[in-house]
Amino acid sequence: MTARKQQLLKRHRRHKRLFMLTALLALVLLGLLVAWWLVPLALVLGWVAHEAWFADHLFYRPQDDYRYAFPPDALALPARLAEGRLVVEGDIGAAETLILEVRVSAGRLGRLFDPQVWIGDDRQDFERGVDGLRYLNLSGQQAALRDGSLRLRGRFCSLAGTATLHALANPDYAERRLLVIAPHADDAELAAFGLYSRARDVAIVTLTQGEIEAGRYRRLGLDPAAAARLKGRLRSWDSLAVPLWGGVPQNRCVQLGYYCLQLPAMAAEPQRPFGSRESGESDTRSVRRHNPLSLPGDADGAPTWRNLVADLRVLLEHFRPEVVVTPHPELDPHADHMAATRALLEAAAGSAWRPETLLLYANHLHDNDRWPMGPAGGGIALPPAIEPLPVDGLWSPGLDAETRLDKAAALAMQHDLQAPLPLKKRLRRLIQQALAGRRWPATGADEFFRKAVRRHELFWVRPCTAAVADSCAHGLEQAAS
Repeated sequence: MTARKQQLLKRHRRHKRLFMLTALLALVLLGLLVAWWLVPLALVLGWVAHEAWFADHLFYRPQDDYRYAFPPDALALPARLAEGRLVVEGDIGAAETLILEVRVSAGRLGRLFDPQVWIGDDRQDFERGVDGLRYLNLSGQQAALRDGSLRLRGRFCSLAGTATLHALANPDYAERRLLVIAPHADDAELAAFGLYSRARDVAIVTLTQGEIEAGRYRRLGLDPAAAARLKGRLRSWDSLAVPLWGGVPQNRCVQLGYYCLQLPAMAAEPQRPFGSRESGESDTRSVRRHNPLSLPGDADGAPTWRNLVADLRVLLEHFRPEVVVTPHPELDPHADHMAATRALLEAAAGSAWRPETLLLYANHLHDNDRWPMGPAGGGIALPPAIEPLPVDGLWSPGLDAETRLDKAAALAMQHDLQAPLPLKKRLRRLIQQALAGRRWPATGADEFFRKAVRRHELFWVRPCTAAVADSCAHGLEQAAS
């Protein structure tokens, strides 16, 4: 966590302590001066208000501007709102990814309800109390934009009259040879089901078994280690079987069998094996028997960083991808996700085959645990970037209604997304639905059914050669320190 987030967290805790002391004093006075029975009523109403309006976790202020820089070949066109329509000065040309930089300001109701921006029939939501620069995703709206019929309107918020349209042109990466790196089963589906389901030549590599946090399997009468082993087997099977729903056969899927949340430790001590934290296993070969080719790690099954990098190097040379889809190392904070991309770049540095392009995705986020905000089926606005990110391109292909339904079905097949919600989360959702107007999809209870099934997918585009060079330089700096 950065120093800025540490400061925000300290401030949040300080404000929370002050609020709790003030609330306690108010409750004591209420009970002594008015009526004792109002105290439990006030406690219940306070808890309901917290669940409805104050349960979101933001590591920034809603008034902070998002900070994005775009590559030099991206067009930056002046735009304005005229009678509810977006007017752009200039031609977007062949650009297919369109991002509108505009100031969004919440109204009074925008502190109780999620501020919404409607772009034609698309809806993109932002933080309650928002008042800063935000980036709307207009990809797929080219026709309406060109003929001047694209309408924008805010609900519970207003939009500034002037804006900047960033237009980025990319090839259709579904036409290239693709390799998808998934740290865990379901990461490929969450980030890129729409992309890989229409790709002509694609392979999917899953790095870990995903065996930890297997408490619900103990209801089958299993001890903790046995429950973790079962969960690891199920999720490993998911990584090989679910992609078939998107047209990827099992012989194009690879499960490496390393252990969940152990990748960072492996990176720190490349020669040392790190077995599972929960299952008691330390041999990756237990889930590798269905892989379509032999890999270096098969020799001893040792869960080491050296084996992981060697496995990925062989897979690059075997599948020869032009494009690799992998987690965003600066934006996605999950430790296994950051380590997965680091391992890929180390493998590419020593490989006889080097991809041309990385498509980076973020299934988790540092700053906002609700992003993408709003209901399923809407577009994906750019995520919070309060601290500047590397200057990357953007690609945001669209998903039609049929593909979105197929993506939701693929997620529903994932064992890790089938767990029922805890009682507290169910109560929170009922309260937020009744008082804050939030909605969740019928396709599944897990939050990823809301966050991942959208009319866009979103990727940051980075040349692989530059990423490998940056990774090597970073590794040399770490070694020197």
